[in-house]
Amino acid sequence: MKKRRLVSVLIILFCSVFSIACKVADSENRNAEVKNATDAISATARQANVIFNAQRAFTILEKQCEFGPRPPGSKAHTETQNYLFKELQKYADNVVLQPHTYKAETEILHLNNILAEFGPGTPPVTGNGQNGETILLAAHWDTRPFADHDPKPENQDKPILGANDGASGVAVLLEIARVLKEQPPPRRVVIALFDGEDYGRSINDMFIGSRFFAQNLGKWKPDYGILLDMVGDKDLALPIERYSWEANPAFTEAIWNRAITLGLAPFQQRLGQAIMDDHVPLIKVGIPMVNIIDFTYPYWHTIEDTVDKCSPKSLEVVATLVISIVYDGL
Repeated sequence: MKKRRLVSVLIILFCSVFSIACKVADSENRNAEVKNATDAISATARQANVIFNAQRAFTILEKQCEFGPRPPGSKAHTETQNYLFKELQKYADNVVLQPHTYKAETEILHLNNILAEFGPGTPPVTGNGQNGETILLAAHWDTRPFADHDPKPENQDKPILGANDGASGVAVLLEIARVLKEQPPPRRVVIALFDGEDYGRSINDMFIGSRFFAQNLGKWKPDYGILLDMVGDKDLALPIERYSWEANPAFTEAIWNRAITLGLAPFQQRLGQAIMDDHVPLIKVGIPMVNIIDFTYPYWHTIEDTVDKCSPKSLEVVATLVISIVYDGL
């Protein structure tokens, strides 16, 4: 009888130890799978960053400027729209124009946002918002009709070339579009190129395209987004834009922390100015948006906003951060 009890106890102990060992092994296997998947995602981000070509991005900046100043209603505006649309068609799953009219004081503007979407690839692991999450990457593609901040009064009614103020953000996003084609991202990405951002002499007649987009989101509604404006300056300095911070401090802090982690020195962990820009209409409809902008650019709204003031390296710095967020998430 004692022998039977002893055998029973030994069997129970053996089963318990075996069960615990199996659970530990299962847990270790799951942890290893998650780690391997995380490493794979990070590797994908690194691969995507290698694909990004700063010189190609700079060539896109130059190409826009070859059309000349690009205010709404000009021939250069139409030519630039056609160029950007065709370029995005090479890479995106879907590209559309979002037409809208705007009644200004002296004319009716016929504007077009250019919208492109990129479907997610197959991520190594589900969860963490990788499936079903949409990130918006935005910039404006029009340029200002008058150089109202030019130091010379005789230049203040001339249109600006907008190498930095307009072309730089678009250049980064068009080159990122090529990256997304070659290395499908683990989340849905929408690229929006806004029209009519720089049209008016007051903010009442500015940010026209982004305001229209914010009121007509439909299928384009993102979970969060990043706006790029004036990111090509050779002497790049990127403090935290104040409206972005005030609306969504945790989100904004996460982005600047990522930049610091990546060793991107132009991103400064200090509060800068509050800048009215295309991110504000989206913030107002509840979309977390961050504006990455160098507002210390001395050639802002002058005829000296030209290609020679910009740098491929600055475009690369900003793209490195954006690509990390697209592929690694926040």
